[in-house]
Amino acid sequence: MSLSKSKIKYIRSLNEKKFRNEYNTFVAEGTKLVFDLLANCRCQLIIALPSILSAHPELKAEEVITVDEKELKKATFLKTAPQIMGVFYRPSPEIEKIDPDTQLSLVLDGIQDPGNLGAIVRIADWFGIEHIICSYDTADIFNPKTVQATMGAIARIKVFYTDIIDFLQQQSHLPVYGTFLEGDDIYSTPLSNNGFIVMGSEGKGIGREAEKLINRKLFIPNFPEGRATSESLNVATATAITCAEFRRRAKQDFF
Repeated sequence: MSLSKSKIKYIRSLNEKKFRNEYNTFVAEGTKLVFDLLANCRCQLIIALPSILSAHPELKAEEVITVDEKELKKATFLKTAPQIMGVFYRPSPEIEKIDPDTQLSLVLDGIQDPGNLGAIVRIADWFGIEHIICSYDTADIFNPKTVQATMGAIARIKVFYTDIIDFLQQQSHLPVYGTFLEGDDIYSTPLSNNGFIVMGSEGKGIGREAEKLINRKLFIPNFPEGRATSESLNVATATAITCAEFRRRAKQDFF
């Protein structure tokens, strides 16, 4: 079976959020990403080269179509067409199942860049942070650029969109961290193994309303102290540094 024009049109339409919402599906491209998602998400459609399908007869989807490179080039969002693409149903995790009393989670306030969001999901996966709570104005996790940037981590990390102000107000009894220039040095401040780490948008940082709900302000110092340096860190980089320090402390406490 060849890939019809209508199927190509459908796949390409998923580049837009309104169609992802309408069909409740998203696109993943490349062997690792598709295979990671197949283990965790329901798959509507797989299109792949014959070599991939013959090497992996176990691939399961509602529909599997063998295609050639020319057809993949018509469907892909990448500069170089992959060997396999998948259309997956969007998961619907339940935010009520987060246990902030025993787990550390991320809260994202207005992250705009799909690449940054994807990188943060990948960082969370690396450091064993299973839940990310996003403000409604954060980039869409199912944007093809975001999905690609997660490098498969989207298959394991549960991402929620909600009113983060209302959400954090309900968590006032827990540690709520955020990074600020006037915060306490992250390397000498006590850190917990539970609660929330709030990261702000690329241009504005953490919003004022969210800042009011942060009860532990942290600062990532530059080196050496007092040296002229960049104004700020990229949000994904700051997230990686912050998560690494939390997990370093947790490891010390464990041993």
